[in-house]
Amino acid sequence: MAKTTTKNAKKPAAKPAAKPAGKATKPAAKASSASAKSATKTAAKPEGKASLKSTRKAVAKSAKKPALTLSMLKPSVNNMSVRVFARAAGLNHSETDVWGHTRSPEYMARNPAHLTPMIEDKGLPRGVLWESCAIMQYLANKHGLEKLYPKAPAKRAMIDSAMFYLIGTLYPYVARATYPALNFPQYAGEVGHSDAHPDKKSEAQKAAIEAIAEPLEVFHSFFRNGKPFIGGKHPSIADIRLAATLEFLAAIDYALPQWAKEYMAAIEKKLGKAYAEPAADVRGYIAHVKSQAAA
Repeated sequence: MAKTTTKNAKKPAAKPAAKPAGKATKPAAKASSASAKSATKTAAKPEGKASLKSTRKAVAKSAKKPALTLSMLKPSVNNMSVRVFARAAGLNHSETDVWGHTRSPEYMARNPAHLTPMIEDKGLPRGVLWESCAIMQYLANKHGLEKLYPKAPAKRAMIDSAMFYLIGTLYPYVARATYPALNFPQYAGEVGHSDAHPDKKSEAQKAAIEAIAEPLEVFHSFFRNGKPFIGGKHPSIADIRLAATLEFLAAIDYALPQWAKEYMAAIEKKLGKAYAEPAADVRGYIAHVKSQAAA
């Protein structure tokens, strides 16, 4: 606007006066209109840019902010399952290591069961959810992750059955067999948690180790049934849960059958860093415990 005024002021006064009044009105109107447009454009441009820049920053900030919060313990295979799943699914999430804090008033207020893994999600009735299988099922349903958790009733039933069989049968054996070596507290009511003689505890642990072979074979012959994975050509949430569970057997140098070794290697290869990164924490803890025992 200032430039337009300066330019008009330099013109000789005689020329505008010599022109007919009608013709003088049109250029004046054009100049006025152009000046107004220029002023509007100049005033609006910086505001538009600022607004766009602000919007982009807000979108970027929103995209970076984790939509899902996961409270976990790095040495745990139960926690490892969900950590692998979240990565394999590409979910935008953050992880908080709550080692030593699961019985704090703050944690107990949200999770009276004081368990991990635990997710916090606004869509949940109580805002939080624990139990690894339930978490994977919920997130797979919410995000439509059929590759990891098929929707077809028959296929889904097999995935569910494999997970429930694992947590109800295989995992208790694995826990009784490995927890003493991992320095994890055992469950109340069991020999390992009692004041029984160390020989009795050792016998109980040995019995659990021997019992692992049967359910392990069930996963091989029934749930896999000649397929690369329980889920078929691609690992499912049941495969993630099984492979993670088998990681603990390294604590007692359990002699895994060849198929199980190949199966675990295939899952890690298929999922890449999604599996390898959480597995490294479990393996690191096992290596630390074994080194302490050997010292």
